[in-house]
Amino acid sequence: MERILISETPGQIGQIVKLQGWVNIRRDHGKLVFVDLRDRSGMIQMVIIPDKEEAYKAAKEIRGEYIIEVEGLVKARPGGAKNEKVPTGGVEIEVEKLSVLSKPEVELPVDISAEDLNVNLDTLLDNRTITLRNDKIKSIFRIYAELLRSYGEIMRKESFTEIKTPKILSSATEGGANFFKIKYFQQDAYLAQSPQFYKQAGVGIFERVFEIGSVFRAEPHFTTRHVNEYIGLDAEMGFIKGFEDVMDELEKVMTHVMGEIAENCQADLEKYEAQVLPVEKIPRMKLTEALDILDKEYGKKMEEVDIDAEGERLICEWVKKNHNSDFVFLTHYPTSIRPFYTMPSADPQYTDSFDLLFMGVEIASGGQRIHDYDQLVVNMKKNKLNPEDFKDYLDIFKYGIPPHGGWGLGSERIIQKMLGLGSIKETILFPRDVKRLTP
Repeated sequence: MERILISETPGQIGQIVKLQGWVNIRRDHGKLVFVDLRDRSGMIQMVIIPDKEEAYKAAKEIRGEYIIEVEGLVKARPGGAKNEKVPTGGVEIEVEKLSVLSKPEVELPVDISAEDLNVNLDTLLDNRTITLRNDKIKSIFRIYAELLRSYGEIMRKESFTEIKTPKILSSATEGGANFFKIKYFQQDAYLAQSPQFYKQAGVGIFERVFEIGSVFRAEPHFTTRHVNEYIGLDAEMGFIKGFEDVMDELEKVMTHVMGEIAENCQADLEKYEAQVLPVEKIPRMKLTEALDILDKEYGKKMEEVDIDAEGERLICEWVKKNHNSDFVFLTHYPTSIRPFYTMPSADPQYTDSFDLLFMGVEIASGGQRIHDYDQLVVNMKKNKLNPEDFKDYLDIFKYGIPPHGGWGLGSERIIQKMLGLGSIKETILFPRDVKRLTP
């Protein structure tokens, strides 16, 4: 007999089926043993009666997280009873055979069957290989998988070619000190802070490119929204008229992604009481305008033309109240705080760049890039960078590159804010931060 998935059982009433999966919980009621079994497709209740002696004896020995195989009769739940929480709640399995395929060798550190684990963050992450089995926690990653799928879908629909760029580099992409230095045979190398340079090269090849890949930042943060390795959703597009074209494209992408999550992840979203609103026209304002609003509405003054985490939260609060949007573009960041390759605005103290904020936090940065070789060299020198150190990068522009721009989007922050999670680390299977290199 071939195994079927739990999700297929409602169509098999009256049939003997074979199931394999994990014991979520075992409950004894009088002489009956009830087992909730789960597999990748869902969960179902099974009942084992004393008359099935071998199965009953085996059932009395199993515990949570035992991996078992069962054969049994699919039946409608007695009296029309139904568990509305699961799609298979109207049927159950009357077990005839039960065997153990594998079992835990130690006591479980947490109760995986609990609806909410209610453990602190360190316990959650220290025991990651087992806590990830909890159904509510798995919901985070089913939603995350939909984010990745839908992002790739819309990018391909918009004629972007997917690329994969090197993560071991001969020099730090964006300079500064937030890079990881590694030994690469007989020379020093660096983990990629961004695929930026290769994306720009990609414009000269495919015109439009995107990448879903790891990004490494050696920033010693101890915040709820920073980690040292994350998955970036990057894109670069050629033949733009200005950085507004980049924002238009990113707006289209977010409209699609959020719509797909809302449509395809409703059951998982409900576990976090999360509501994903349709994305319409995303408000846009200059950073200086946002700072004026913070000053007038909240009495918050910034010493420089920049915005901090509290400012991002407050401006999103204002936008939600006045524009009913969870998103806002802040534009025209100062030249002094943007990378050397960012296109200056008509007023050269500002740049044709933007950040996209979502529910109080920055999730993306982007803008137009300098595409002229000579202008790029001049800008490097203004930033006290030696063009000789960027020879390979500059070669891209020696052969001509069209006007272009793009973005880098942090995938995990979207999920964190959408679900109201306390830490971004909860959105990563096995997070890496200043103190965590295992499991």
